[in-house]
Amino acid sequence: MDSALLYDRLQFAFTATFHYLFPQLTMGLALLLLYLRSRVLLTGDDHYEEVADFWTKVFAINFGFGVVTGIPLEFQFGTNWARFSNYAGGVIGQTLAMEGTFAFFLESSFLGILLFRKRFSRRVQWFATLMLFLGTWLSGYFILATNAWMQHPVAYQVGEDGRVFVTSLSGLLTNPWLFWQFAHNMTATVVTASSVVAAVGAYYLLSRQYLSHARTFLCTGVVAGAIASGLMIFPTGHGNADQVFKYQPIKGAAFEGLFRTERKAGLYLVGQPNLETMTIDNPIEIPGVLSFLVYNDLYAKVQGLDAFPRDEWPDNLPLLYYAYHVMAGLGTIFALLFGAALLSLWRGRLFNMKWLLWWLMLCAPFPYIATSAGWMTAELGRQPWLVYGLLRTSHGTSPLVHSGNALFTLIGFLGLYLLLGLLFVLLVSKVIRQGPGSSGASEMRAHHGTSL
Repeated sequence: MDSALLYDRLQFAFTATFHYLFPQLTMGLALLLLYLRSRVLLTGDDHYEEVADFWTKVFAINFGFGVVTGIPLEFQFGTNWARFSNYAGGVIGQTLAMEGTFAFFLESSFLGILLFRKRFSRRVQWFATLMLFLGTWLSGYFILATNAWMQHPVAYQVGEDGRVFVTSLSGLLTNPWLFWQFAHNMTATVVTASSVVAAVGAYYLLSRQYLSHARTFLCTGVVAGAIASGLMIFPTGHGNADQVFKYQPIKGAAFEGLFRTERKAGLYLVGQPNLETMTIDNPIEIPGVLSFLVYNDLYAKVQGLDAFPRDEWPDNLPLLYYAYHVMAGLGTIFALLFGAALLSLWRGRLFNMKWLLWWLMLCAPFPYIATSAGWMTAELGRQPWLVYGLLRTSHGTSPLVHSGNALFTLIGFLGLYLLLGLLFVLLVSKVIRQGPGSSGASEMRAHHGTSL
């Protein structure tokens, strides 16, 4: 691979992955905030208002860092991927512009109301939260519509100059690839937010602070997490996999490690891909399951990588295979963990089960790993195409940006984002130390020394 292309890809991969650490929490947290503000409006309970105010602060910090790290991504379309922008700008420019014009301004405007919420009534705060939720999820929709077109191009026409442009805006926004991608992605954001909310609640309980708030955090996070983690597997995960095998069968074969076309294709739980022998080493396989999942038939034939030209295979099969299995494995763990927590909550035991509280607290980073692995699966699996079937990745770079330039900016982003990451951790840690509610400090002192 050309070194400039390699550094361009590494830079975009790093900046996109780092950026997505922030909006995935804000998108999921927006839904939980809407629930909390609804409880405030319906019950008038100051306790839920304190909980909602606490998570609004966390939301605002994430939103700010998401904006700062998101802007360089769009600049890279011009600096590092100029030929791609010239080729596909008539399509992706539509959705990216709508995201900035409609969704971003919607969420940023109403977030401002929530940051000065004490000046407004609870009805206005609830409406602002509703608009914030709509803005964040609409933002996700437009961004995913852009990616969905790159995965499965629709509603376009190639002009005389070789560039593509939109023939139907409604067709672009109703891309059949987009439905399951949006559903799966947004469900994943709820898993992330639920994990963080439950983890902070578990931390407060284990440290014997803000106990009433901690119980609300846990109840909210565990119930939402259990529902979302179940939906992650079915129907959203299953629907996503179905469309991969339908529209991108090479990707499907690659992330399942299916090198050869076969009937009664098995599902590999673990194993290591061996490119020399075109086999999976040390496999643990469930026979026939892949055929059944894809075609609802244990004996159906599933196309392997051998059915496709070698130059159309993803260029990093081992990394793609491992990324997919990390995502799927962690998704299964989340379902089991939240399922156990929900059962314990229903039985009235969760708040006293220290071992489970520790698991809920320590597992908070893992949804971020799972979503990063999921995006690696989607993007690595699309290779060698930048726009699937239309434009190869090697043809989308900026011809005047050489390897030294790309490496220099990559190193710069690594250093800058390290500092941003440390600043983010300090700010969120400060909010957690301050705790929820104006009466939080007195509550902490009153409960200090009380056993769980």
